[in-house]
Amino acid sequence: MEYVALTGMSERVISELKQNRLLTIEIRSPHNFMAVLHLNIGDMLLLTHTSHEDLTGGSMGIIAKLLRHQVSTHRIMQSNELYYEERETTSLRLQLDPKCIARVRKVVNNTMGETTKVEAEEIPLYNAR
Repeated sequence: MEYVALTGMSERVISELKQNRLLTIEIRSPHNFMAVLHLNIGDMLLLTHTSHEDLTGGSMGIIAKLLRHQVSTHRIMQSNELYYEERETTSLRLQLDPKCIARVRKVVNNTMGETTKVEAEEIPLYNAR
């Protein structure tokens, strides 16, 4: 089955999802942000700790269902007597419900600036390594 892939996720996120915990994460990296920006509630995606550049067939991950998403913008202002600086950061909060462990069978698209897509197969618990 084909999934949108979120790459470079922290080991903490992956381990909490492996424990079947409902989890809310915040996405800031541009390639992951653009990948999930247009997903709908109920869509399935694959999360992996493997980096965007190293994603290949055989990479392991977690398949999760998207339950909720929210875009938020934060403004940060700093100033002193010499300068004034204002920055904005936009992030995407996702609430995920883990479903199973999976192995990437084939990378369908891994072009920078486009949605990363993979074909992955669910791994039965007794085969997961």
